[in-house]
Amino acid sequence: MTSEILTCAEMGKADAFAVAHGVPSLALMENAGRVVADAIAARFKPCAVTVLCGPGNNGGDGFVVARHLDESGFTVRVAHDADHKGDAKEMSARWKGTRVALEPEALDGAKLVVDALFGAGLSRPLEGAYAQIVAALNDLPVVAVDIPSGVSGDCGQPLGGVYVKAALTVTFFRKKPGHLLLPGRILCGETVVGDIGIPAEAANTQLHENTPALWRFPWPRLEGHKYARGHCVVVSGPAHATGAARLAARAALRAGAGLVSVASPPDAVAVNAAHLTAIMVKPFQGAAGLGALLSDRRLNAAALGPGLGVSKETRELVAAVLKSGAAAVLDADAITAFQDEPQALFGLLDDTCVLTPHGGEFERLFPGLLDQSASKLEAARIAAARALCVVVLKGADTVIAAPSGRAAINANAPPSLATAGAGDVLAGLIAGLLAQGMPAFDAACAGTWLHGESARLFGPGLIAEDLPEMLPAVLARLAGAKP
Repeated sequence: MTSEILTCAEMGKADAFAVAHGVPSLALMENAGRVVADAIAARFKPCAVTVLCGPGNNGGDGFVVARHLDESGFTVRVAHDADHKGDAKEMSARWKGTRVALEPEALDGAKLVVDALFGAGLSRPLEGAYAQIVAALNDLPVVAVDIPSGVSGDCGQPLGGVYVKAALTVTFFRKKPGHLLLPGRILCGETVVGDIGIPAEAANTQLHENTPALWRFPWPRLEGHKYARGHCVVVSGPAHATGAARLAARAALRAGAGLVSVASPPDAVAVNAAHLTAIMVKPFQGAAGLGALLSDRRLNAAALGPGLGVSKETRELVAAVLKSGAAAVLDADAITAFQDEPQALFGLLDDTCVLTPHGGEFERLFPGLLDQSASKLEAARIAAARALCVVVLKGADTVIAAPSGRAAINANAPPSLATAGAGDVLAGLIAGLLAQGMPAFDAACAGTWLHGESARLFGPGLIAEDLPEMLPAVLARLAGAKP
C-alpha cells in the first residue's frame, strides 16, 4: 500500500516524469478517463449521465469518461463551452455522442453528473457558466474527476462560495492534500485512487497519509525483556486533577512500554496509588524533585501537561523534563503555560520532543499562524521548523510535522474521538512508543493512527477510558497485516 501524498506541483512533476520515461500524455488521459468510468460502473447502474467538461485537461478526461460510459450502457451527454487544445482536443474529437451547451439546462433529466470542469490545480473561484451550472447541481449525485471543482487540491478549502460536493471522487496516481484535509475530505465523498501508468518512482515527496506503511511498530522480541522496552513517566497534576495522567499512563503501558510510572506530587500520591496496579507511583516534590527522578536514565520518556494547571510551576516542570534528556510529549497545560513566552519553550525543545496541541493550544504558542498559512499542513510545518520538534496539530484531519518538512495527514479518526480525555490518551500512546525507541516523528504518527483506529473499532458510545482497552484488538489486527 502506498501512502505518498503529492501537492499539485508535485503531481505535475510526476506527470512530466511519466512522459519523459515513455508514457505518452494521451495515454495518461485515456487511462484517467477509463478508471473514472470503471469506478462509476462499479457503483451505479446505467442511467442518464451529464458529463461537465472544462477547458483544460480535466475536461479532456471527461470526454474519455463519456466515451467509456457510453460503451457501458449509460445514456451520456457532454456539456462544454470551450475549444479544447492539445490532448483534450483529441479526446473531444473522439467523442461522437451528444453535446450540449454548458448551462443549467444540461442537467435536465440527468440521474448522475460527472464533474470534469477543473482539477486540483484550480486556484481561483468558479465564475460565469461554470459557477452557474455548479450552483444548479442541487442534490444530484456527482462523481468528481480528480477533485470537486472549486476546491483547492493543496489545502482542501473551497476557493469561493460555489463548489461541487461529490459523492465519489476519482483521482490519479496519488492523493493530494485536499483529499484529506477538511473540508476537502468531506466534499470529495468516497475517494478512489486510480493507476494511470505513472511509474511509482515519480512519487517524490515528504508528505504521506498516516498509515502503518509509514512506520514500523516496535513489536516485542522473543529474547527481549521489560527493561529493553523503556520506562515511561507520566507527570500527574494535584490531587483534584489526577485522572488525565492515569489515562495517559495506561495508554503508554498498552502501547508496549516495558514500565510506566506516574510521577505524583505528594498530595496526589494516595489517590493515584489507589487507582493504579501495574503502573507504579513515584512521588516527587517540585521541579527539582522531578529532575532528580529523571536523572535515572532508565526513565527514558515522559509525558506531561494534562491536569497540571497553567502556572509558573508547570513551566518549571516542563523545563526539568526537557533538560533531563528524556524524550518528551508536551500536551494541554504544558503548552498553554508558555503562551506568554513561547520562545522560552522553543529554546528547550529538540527533535526527541513532540508537541500535541489542538487548534486553540496551537494558537497560544503560534499566534496567527493558522490564519496566515495557506493550509493547516503549512501551519504545522512552519510550527515544527520554528519549535525544532515534532508538532501534532490535532483534529479530524490531524497533521504531524517534523522540523525537516516531513509531514503526514491522519484520516482515520471518527467523530467519537471528540470526547474528554481522548487527548490525554494520545499523549500517553506517543510517550509509550518513544520509550520503546521509536523516533519522535514515527512515534507521533503511530500513536495518532492507533488512537484513531481504536476509536473507529470501538464504535458509538466511546469514552476516553475505552481507548487503551481497544489497543490489544487493534494491535492484533496490525500484527496480522504484517508481511
